Amino acid sequence: MKRTRESTRSPHSRLPAALALATTVTLACGTVASAAPQTSVPHPEEHGADKHTSALSDVIPAPTSVEPDRGAKFRIKWHTGIHAPRGNAEANRVARYLQQRLRPSTGYGLLINRGTPGRGDIVLSLDGSEQRLGEAGYRMNVDKKRLSIRATSSEGLFNGVQTLRQLLPAKAESDSPRHGPWKVPAGEIVDKPRFEHRSAMLDVARHFFEVDQVKRYIDQIAQYKINYLHLHLTDDQGWRIQIDGWPRLTSHGGSTEVGGGDGGYYTKREYAEIVDYAAENNVTIVPEIDMPGHTNAALSSYAELNCDGKAPPLYTGIEVGFSSLCVDKKVTYRFVDDVIRQVAAMTPGQYLHIGGDEAHSTTDEDYRKFMSEVLPMVEKHGKTPLGWHEYAQAEPSKSAMVQYWGTTRSNSEVAEAADRGNDILLSPANKAYVDQKYNPDTELGLDWAGPTAVRQAYDWNPGDFLESVPDSAIAGVEAPLFSETVTNSDEIEFMAFPRMPAIAELGWSSPEELDWSSFRRRLAGQAASWQEQGIDFYRSEQVPWPGN
Repeated sequence: MKRTRESTRSPHSRLPAALALATTVTLACGTVASAAPQTSVPHPEEHGADKHTSALSDVIPAPTSVEPDRGAKFRIKWHTGIHAPRGNAEANRVARYLQQRLRPSTGYGLLINRGTPGRGDIVLSLDGSEQRLGEAGYRMNVDKKRLSIRATSSEGLFNGVQTLRQLLPAKAESDSPRHGPWKVPAGEIVDKPRFEHRSAMLDVARHFFEVDQVKRYIDQIAQYKINYLHLHLTDDQGWRIQIDGWPRLTSHGGSTEVGGGDGGYYTKREYAEIVDYAAENNVTIVPEIDMPGHTNAALSSYAELNCDGKAPPLYTGIEVGFSSLCVDKKVTYRFVDDVIRQVAAMTPGQYLHIGGDEAHSTTDEDYRKFMSEVLPMVEKHGKTPLGWHEYAQAEPSKSAMVQYWGTTRSNSEVAEAADRGNDILLSPANKAYVDQKYNPDTELGLDWAGPTAVRQAYDWNPGDFLESVPDSAIAGVEAPLFSETVTNSDEIEFMAFPRMPAIAELGWSSPEELDWSSFRRRLAGQAASWQEQGIDFYRSEQVPWPGN
């Protein structure tokens, strides 16, 4: 990767709470954090915010079923072990993940054992008893003697572990030893997701984010059972992925970003590092190569991709719709096939996103011609096409997924795609885009689809959002974060928190569990954990944060 700037912090460091809430700039509805420390901000323990969660149901996303027990709580102690099923590598990976998460704060060994579970152990079990909960569901039972998580797959165990993290005191997220007790409320949680596809998106094309910064965001989204990360790898402002045979894509096309910074790109090895790290956190990477528009970085890198054979200058603005690959040139399809083939080979996940949005410089006829060539390429290389909803006009095969980003509740092309059998991924920009301002005075963010307050991000039902598109056609939801105004991890966090957890709950929880009054209370309960992790979040006045 071409190094362009130092990260704002070490990717996995979790700042002390006194530093985590940095110098604040007061806004109309909250505060934005910057990098300088503010020692006057109290540690969450001073307000009692570090106490363990008061109930099993005080987690995000809201569980399917919760039955509390007023009996004695489970307590992690120095002798607590983590029991993992013998001979299952994936389940043992989840056990190691939990061990690594809790060792720094508790100071306990939390040894993994594969024999008979002991009293006071955390037990991870894989069996057939939870088939009705699917691959991602789990059952958690908590009593004085034992805490057990049962699932049919390691994915379900991982999701149960994320719930356990929220049930522990917030100081369990510390990266240094803290004093207990480490208690978990007693009872039972039975939980499964509403939608299989629960996604976040990070735009690394407008502004480039280094490997460690992407890993940090993966850590953060995984807590809320997000299982896909859509990486927007190419756009007018930058090309961020190495492609053999086309070196200028990165040496030239990746050399800048919005505002004229130095940009950057991922080598194939670095991209593999991101993919592997995501998999360890139960997250699948979905790469996006946007085309035929949003391609100025590529057009500037190779003159032959332009219809007139002339390479335009690099672009560092934020306007859209002016660029297009040359639809009638054979070299265009040789280029596209090379890119899709190599990106598909680097990406083990099912989907490859081909963009397709805002191709204003491509005629409708040329657009359909282009997609008729490109869509079969994606499938030839073993991937399922995914694209922004404009590409539905090209009538992709039934296996393809259509991502809706509009701001209205009706779209005839998306409705027709659903009728043809295409799955629909919802990310309406005025609800789900976490790059929009929270209110008119927010320092960061855009406002073409906003402002979007926290309640607005939460208060909608994906199942009945689009007219003429049934609940059965909805694959899930995504929280996109485009980076026109976002340059570092602090700013990613400010825009994503607390709205990303809102979208995560819409993707996981059943409609009956979606309740703003409950969510805002549970959201407030996350603040102490975010402080322990050094997450710079927006203190919306819609949420009763501790200490306010």
